[in-house]
Amino acid sequence: MKAYVVGGAVRDELLGLPVQDRDYVVVGATPEEMAKAGYKPVGKDFPVFLHPTTHEEYALARTERKSGRGYKGFTVYAAPDVTLEADLARRDLTINAIAKADDGALIDPFGGQKDLREGVLRHVSEAFAEDPVRILRVARFAARFGFRIAEETLQLMKSMVTSGEADHLVPERVWQEFAKGLAEPKPELMFEALERCGLRARLLPELGSIPKNLSGPLPVRFALLCWQLDEAAIQALCERLKAPNEERELALLACRTRKLLGAARPDELLNLLKRADAFRRPERFALLLETAGIAIPGFDSEKIKKAFAAADAVDAGEIAKRASAPAAISALLDQAREDAIDAEL
Repeated sequence: MKAYVVGGAVRDELLGLPVQDRDYVVVGATPEEMAKAGYKPVGKDFPVFLHPTTHEEYALARTERKSGRGYKGFTVYAAPDVTLEADLARRDLTINAIAKADDGALIDPFGGQKDLREGVLRHVSEAFAEDPVRILRVARFAARFGFRIAEETLQLMKSMVTSGEADHLVPERVWQEFAKGLAEPKPELMFEALERCGLRARLLPELGSIPKNLSGPLPVRFALLCWQLDEAAIQALCERLKAPNEERELALLACRTRKLLGAARPDELLNLLKRADAFRRPERFALLLETAGIAIPGFDSEKIKKAFAAADAVDAGEIAKRASAPAAISALLDQAREDAIDAEL
C-alpha cells in the first residue's frame, strides 16, 4: 500500500500558491485494509477514506467506465491492481494529473509540468468528453490562472456541446463550478471560454453581455451579472443555475430597486429604504449599495448611507408608545424617520 498526494495540491505547490487541502490516492490497498488501518470510510460512489488523525481524504486508485449520460453515468472500478498512472489517466486536465510521492518525487505521465510552465489547459484523454462538468472546470481554471485552452481541448469542448452531452449537466454541479469561476480573479475569462465552446448561449441565454467590472463578494458579482435583466429573466437564470437564496435575493432586490437608487428627497430615500427592506436586512442593503457603486458610473452612496443611519436611529418603541392606536404606528414611524433623514441631510 502506497499513498501519493494528487491533483490541486501538487499543481498549486508547483505554481508557488498556498496549498489549502491535500488529497491522496492509495495504490495497492483494499477497503478492508484501509478500515483495519484506522481510516474512516466516507465515499458513497467510490472508496474514499479519512485519515484517522489528519482527516485528509485518501481515495483508492480507481478507473471509470462510461455507462450513461452526464456526471453520474460512470461505472467505477477500484482494486489493488489499479496503478497510479491508470488513476491519473481518468483526471480532467494534465495540470491536475500530477502525483507526488513521500520522497518528493513527481509522477507526471501526461506532461502536466510542461503545461503549467507554458500556461496551458489541456485534457488528459478523450475520456474528458464523458463528463460535461469538465467544460465548466476548464472555464473556471481559465478564470483562476489566466491560462489559455489548448486548441484540441477547445475542439473537444465544442463537440460535447453540439453532441448534446452538455445538456446533461447536473444543476447543482453547474452552480458549484460557475460560482467558483465567478469568484475568481478574472471571471471574464470563464465567460469567454464558455462563449468559445458554445455553452454560454445554452447555459446563460438571458445574458446579452458580460459586465467588464465583476468584483466584490460573490452575491455582488452575481447581481452585477443580472443588472440589466428584468425580474422574469433573473428568476429563469437562477432556476436554471440553482442559485442559492443569497445570490438570488440580491439580484432580484437590485432589479426591483435600481430605479429608486437616485433618490434625493427624504420621502424618496425613505421609500428606497423600505422597498429594500434595509431596516430588517441591513447587511443585504449594504451589498445592494456595493453593487450599485460598481454598476452605476458616478454613483454616490454616501447620502443613502446617511439617510439610513438617521432613519435607523429612530426609536420605534417610543413611537409605538405615543401612538393613539396600533393602526397609527406605521404612519408615525414613517414620519419620524422622514424627519430624521431631512434633519441629517
